[in-house]
Amino acid sequence: MAGEITSVAAGEKGTEKCVPHSLPAQVCNPARWTYLSVPFSLPLTTATLIILLNGLLFSQEPALTQAWQLIKTNHQTEAIQLLTTLTQTNPNNPEAQLLLGTLLSESKRYPAALDHLNQAVHLTPNNPEAQAALGEAYLNFGDLQAARNPLEQSVKLNPNAPTPQLELGRVLLEQRDFPASAQHLDKALTLLGTDPDAATAHYLRAKISAEQANPSEAAKHLEQAISIRPKFPEAWSDLGEARKLLGNHPAAIAAFQKAIHLAPDDSVAQYRLGEEYLTQHQPHLAVEPLRHAHKFAPQDHSILNAYQKALRQDGQDQEADVVKQQLAALLKQDELDSEIDMKAVKLNNEGAKLQSAGDLRGALDKYAAAARLSPKSVPIHVNYAVAMLRLGQWTEGLNELHQSLLMDPSNIKIRAALRDALAQAPAGTAPPWESEFK
Repeated sequence: MAGEITSVAAGEKGTEKCVPHSLPAQVCNPARWTYLSVPFSLPLTTATLIILLNGLLFSQEPALTQAWQLIKTNHQTEAIQLLTTLTQTNPNNPEAQLLLGTLLSESKRYPAALDHLNQAVHLTPNNPEAQAALGEAYLNFGDLQAARNPLEQSVKLNPNAPTPQLELGRVLLEQRDFPASAQHLDKALTLLGTDPDAATAHYLRAKISAEQANPSEAAKHLEQAISIRPKFPEAWSDLGEARKLLGNHPAAIAAFQKAIHLAPDDSVAQYRLGEEYLTQHQPHLAVEPLRHAHKFAPQDHSILNAYQKALRQDGQDQEADVVKQQLAALLKQDELDSEIDMKAVKLNNEGAKLQSAGDLRGALDKYAAAARLSPKSVPIHVNYAVAMLRLGQWTEGLNELHQSLLMDPSNIKIRAALRDALAQAPAGTAPPWESEFK
């Protein structure tokens, strides 16, 4: 199939118990957890939409003016319908493609949004708003790698637009390119001033300072963040961690308590407060926040370990033994899961070798066995689907590829392969969900 996904390695990361940065030790430290998905004061697509609408005030295209009026009166559905008709009639209208793609992205209809935004960028590659909107859509869709290039193009074309600078800084931070991320976040801070989104920029900038072992600088950025946005629980939690590293334990506890007041179900802040009480030899005070942390993250190793320690130091040995048994059971299950995953990877790789040698039947058997052992491994299920499609098992292969996409909905490559396979499927072989996918 043109554009198909070929065999891929199945050694992807397993289930991480300390999300998102797992450590090699069996019991890791969620104090290193990060909150990168912090919302802007306005949704990114809404910010871009405002820019686009301001530009359309002077548009000479009657349909675009009508669409703008519909959006202005909160009739987005009707605007989408109008713009869809317009882009079908004139697919080379970049403004219509851009506005429709942005509206679809705001409605979380990302695959369709990406189609229109890519077309807008193709038609007007030197339009910074089009590049920014495409980057935002990829970012919202969860594809950081794809988001990076259009955001880089946007800031190159218009370096004085703060939102793309901030978005690119976030992408680079998640990709651990700290020097480049700091450059764009600092530029965003200069442009934003005291704008509400400056709180997010300070918050993300603090993470770079923390990674560079500079808690003092991190604390300054976090204090700026909460001065702009006082109800910012993630910033309060990280500020507590920075103050803890600086040795200001009473201020650290106060910051953790503020974070919990704002977000009581935040297991990270609850854990951090409990750990700090343990460090200060106050196990009785540690028990309650750690109990809450366990409630919101019942299978987290670190929380269970700290919780049983606090209970034991507080003299609650029976309760501590129960929690310790839960932790032991989780560790044992993880060990079993790891063994099963290793067997599945071995079978998958054997299948890939057979497929390379032209033995598709043999490869299919290996992939099927691997998929049974590892039902949540997307790469294995993709390989299984591709093998079935190549053998002419269209309905089964399409269903398997569709399931892979449901497990990883932001995977652009799987979506493209599925669309391509549907286009080539013989009549009568496409599953019932085909119309929904289109």
